[in-house]
Amino acid sequence: MRNRSYHHGDLPAQLLARAEQTLREKGSGALSLRELARDIGVSPAAPSRHFKSKQALLDALALTGFERMADAIAASQEGVGETFAERLDAAARAYVGFAVADAALLDLMFSVKHSPEASEALSGAAHRWSELLLSLISEGQRRGEVQEGPLERVALPVFAALHGYVGLRVSGMLPPEVSENGLDDVIASILRGCRPQ
Repeated sequence: MRNRSYHHGDLPAQLLARAEQTLREKGSGALSLRELARDIGVSPAAPSRHFKSKQALLDALALTGFERMADAIAASQEGVGETFAERLDAAARAYVGFAVADAALLDLMFSVKHSPEASEALSGAAHRWSELLLSLISEGQRRGEVQEGPLERVALPVFAALHGYVGLRVSGMLPPEVSENGLDDVIASILRGCRPQ
């Protein structure tokens, strides 16, 4: 039996990367700190210095996912036109692109954030991406491009349509002919629904 070194470079980052790979390939039920340690080649006790439990590891994965998703949405706004339609289109495509590329992580993100044990950092990261979309809608209202009304009520159909489309797309329930142009149709529907009365 080889002697496993405790020190292993940036162990938290390596554990998270391996955990994310396992999540994609086998689901969250297959995640185990002991198995991750074995895969990376460190002692079974080494991961517990960074993640006290499997739940702590899942929280860290979800936190990383929310940060990446918010960054993708924020980046989508760079160099985009100023109209609500242009900005929403870019943000919607960034959100859907992230979700479709990493459906297992997205599923984990939305299940873990509701855990009573969720950290403040995780709760904050979970709200950052939605605050980006809310500010986009609020700015659209200010410019007269989006209907007036309580922000949360105007925003709910936007979030529901995007999240619903993602659910249908990643589950494979959309036929290919619908999936090809489906996001265009969803965005067009959202824009019609947001227009001032």
